[in-house]
Amino acid sequence: MNGWRMCISFAMIVALGAVAFAQKANSAPGNSAELLNQWNNLGRKLTAMAEDFPEEKYGFKPVPTVRSFAEQMLHMAGSNYLFTNAALGQAPPGPESESPEKYRTKAEVIGYVKKCFADGAAVIRSKGDSGLNQIVKNPEGGKPIRLLGLGYSLLEHSGEHYGQLVVYYRIAGLVPPESRPTK
Repeated sequence: MNGWRMCISFAMIVALGAVAFAQKANSAPGNSAELLNQWNNLGRKLTAMAEDFPEEKYGFKPVPTVRSFAEQMLHMAGSNYLFTNAALGQAPPGPESESPEKYRTKAEVIGYVKKCFADGAAVIRSKGDSGLNQIVKNPEGGKPIRLLGLGYSLLEHSGEHYGQLVVYYRIAGLVPPESRPTK
């Protein structure tokens, strides 16, 4: 009888282990993993645009009353620091963070776009799920905001600029990198 009980006990342990493994394998990623994935994906798309758009067209504006291609990139990158700085307990960036006088060349703009997304990704990884629940001062005023919500708000903002830049591409007679056929 002792051998039989040991077999049943062993079978139960194996079954419980399999259930636990299946539950973990089927569980959704945490908030930080989801935010990081979306942050990096949008960063990849915007970096590809910054690298791809011809340097001689960096001053291109569809109409005179809007930002140029370079100014759109700089504004988006500077705005991402609203999230990063809030997460680090720093003051929001000032207008100099997106100044065309500070970033004069295509290479400098590309470097800034890459840096803003890399810095944000580093913060997301360091904060993790629990850190993204931290309440921070809303850098745009208003009620305090959870860091996770601020991160998604800045993703939305960058996504809006991505959409605008797609239009810049089309008006300039170019095809955005994400719209090109893949081999």
